Amino acid sequence: MSGQVRQLTRERDRLRLLLEVNNAVVAHLDLRDLLRAISAFLGQLVPHDMSVIALYDPELNRFRAGALDFPEHQDFMQESELVAIEGSPVGLAFTTRQPVMRERIDLEEFPGEMMRRVAARGIKSGCSVPLISHDRVLGVLSLGSMHEEAFNEEDVELLDQIGKHLAIAVENALNYGSAFAAQQALRRERDRSQLLLGVTNAIISHLDLRELFKVVAEYLRGVVDYFALLMTLYDSEKDELRIHAMEPQPPPGKGPFEEGGLHPIEDTPIALAFAARHTVLVTRADLESSPSPLMQRIVADGVKSGCVAPLIAQGRILGALQLASLHEDAFTREDAELLTQIAGQIALSVENAVAYREITALKARLQDENVYLQEEIRQQHNFEEIIGNSQALKKVLRQVETVAGTDSTVLILGETGTGKELIARAIHNLSSRRNRTLVKLNCAAIPTGLLESELFGHEKGAFTGAISQRIGRFELANNGTLFLDEVGDIPPELQPKLLRVLQEQEFERLGSSRTQKVDVRLIAATNCNLERMVAEKKFRNDLYYRLNVFPIVIPALRERREDIALLARWFTQKFAARMRKPIESIPARTLAALAEYPWPGNVRELENLIERAVILSPGAELQVSLPELSLQAVPVSAERANQNLNLEEAERELILQALRDANWMIGGTRGAASKLGLNRSTLQSKMKKLGITRPS
Repeated sequence: MSGQVRQLTRERDRLRLLLEVNNAVVAHLDLRDLLRAISAFLGQLVPHDMSVIALYDPELNRFRAGALDFPEHQDFMQESELVAIEGSPVGLAFTTRQPVMRERIDLEEFPGEMMRRVAARGIKSGCSVPLISHDRVLGVLSLGSMHEEAFNEEDVELLDQIGKHLAIAVENALNYGSAFAAQQALRRERDRSQLLLGVTNAIISHLDLRELFKVVAEYLRGVVDYFALLMTLYDSEKDELRIHAMEPQPPPGKGPFEEGGLHPIEDTPIALAFAARHTVLVTRADLESSPSPLMQRIVADGVKSGCVAPLIAQGRILGALQLASLHEDAFTREDAELLTQIAGQIALSVENAVAYREITALKARLQDENVYLQEEIRQQHNFEEIIGNSQALKKVLRQVETVAGTDSTVLILGETGTGKELIARAIHNLSSRRNRTLVKLNCAAIPTGLLESELFGHEKGAFTGAISQRIGRFELANNGTLFLDEVGDIPPELQPKLLRVLQEQEFERLGSSRTQKVDVRLIAATNCNLERMVAEKKFRNDLYYRLNVFPIVIPALRERREDIALLARWFTQKFAARMRKPIESIPARTLAALAEYPWPGNVRELENLIERAVILSPGAELQVSLPELSLQAVPVSAERANQNLNLEEAERELILQALRDANWMIGGTRGAASKLGLNRSTLQSKMKKLGITRPS
């Protein structure tokens, strides 16, 4: 009776076990959790020390450990490890489709490598049952014990029944796993397609690279796990990379990267990506073995892997797109392929944005030049051509021809009004820079506080009133010529900066730390004695020597009197055509008077006098107020008659003679003022100054 009770109890326990197994099969799709649940139930009826589900891989024709359950000290196998079919009870159960039980492990019967490892871990007996579903062997369930004869026929029968339930679970899990894997793959493909589509849409709608980069970073974050994303642009002249944008933004001074920072390419993974012209996966070993200080700083900040994709458009390397991670081997080949596709799209956008930026800068530059040139036109040039045949002028023109073809600095010296700007224009027009702008600046006409801004430009907010960025004259004259008139009036505190830009061809705008490189030829002019100013410590001697590379001294008009008649005729034709006056000749006595006058204002004074004469001349003959000239210079007749009279005495004599002829009448049409071509108040002022009074 007690034997029947025990039999019924075992039957009840087995049925309960099968029910628990069935419930576990229904509740668990994960094979690992399912095996552990079944192993726990089995431990009550079939004691064992290990359990394994080996799944058949038809492509490799081998078993793959799908799930394991054994103590840590028996870890002779890893999940997903491949095992040969031959030479093991598992293989025999699979090929015969029958349960296999061995009371003792016999390595001669089962010589496979895995069996040797099992035996070495102390397993002495075992039982394996095939997992068959829909007439297809999916794998094998195996139990092992560290005791001999641990299993009997009833155990085998129970395991076989459990195997039938487990086979259904394995099939469902495999189907679910395949479907889940396929679903995951589709989801990843969908996410990547959405990312590429989003990048394309962003490229279409964003010309600003930083805004585009933010959109790309947001899309990429949903597909690839990264610590930092950077976009760097390549500066081919300096062979360096400038960090244009990065996400996320680190606090100032924290982290190895900062926007706007320049970094060398040598000995970095970016150099490998540029050389190979394809995406490079960067390992921790790559980072640690690099001698680059930048890479060492990156490693110190915890970066352990990366991915670098070059930005290439039209065969030209524009920069790189970089991913960084704090984990080793964080990026896969799939990630690299995705980054390659994104980099290809961004490269086109970078090319377009750079072109757009260059066009915008060129347009702004042309607008600035246009405004500048319009201002120059309004100022009215002194000359359209150089007029004169004197030997002194020909000597100057020979110097101009000699120096024009070089890029040397020229210092033009001469009195006010001699035509220094005209000589500067002639040098520029004969030089290789004639197709670029001749930019001019009168240093004496700009307040000292604004002169630096005029020369070098300023950034928005650099000082009170700087509401926008301004390009300076040096930057405006890039690849052209800059003419600095009255250079002797540059204040001492600004002279070192001018010296630097002349020597190094570089400067910084006010309010900016970024160095601007320019290629400018300088022509300077002054009516000051710079040598005396250097001696008096009012002008830097090193700047003077830098300016005085090729000095040209323009003679005063009184030193080339033979050119006065030519100039007078030229100005007469010029102003007569402009004012539509029929002036055809200049009297000989007028030309003689013009030649005798000393012209302290030089050519500019002559031009102004002729313009005034053209305005006042009613007929075809130019009428110049000779008494006006006589008041300032000794006339020929007076000079011959009174060799010892000075200029003031000659002027006094002329006024007295005019007063006597007019019977001492000052105003009116017959008065002395009219005869002298002066206003009444002007004549009275001169009479008072010279002490002339009517005799009683």
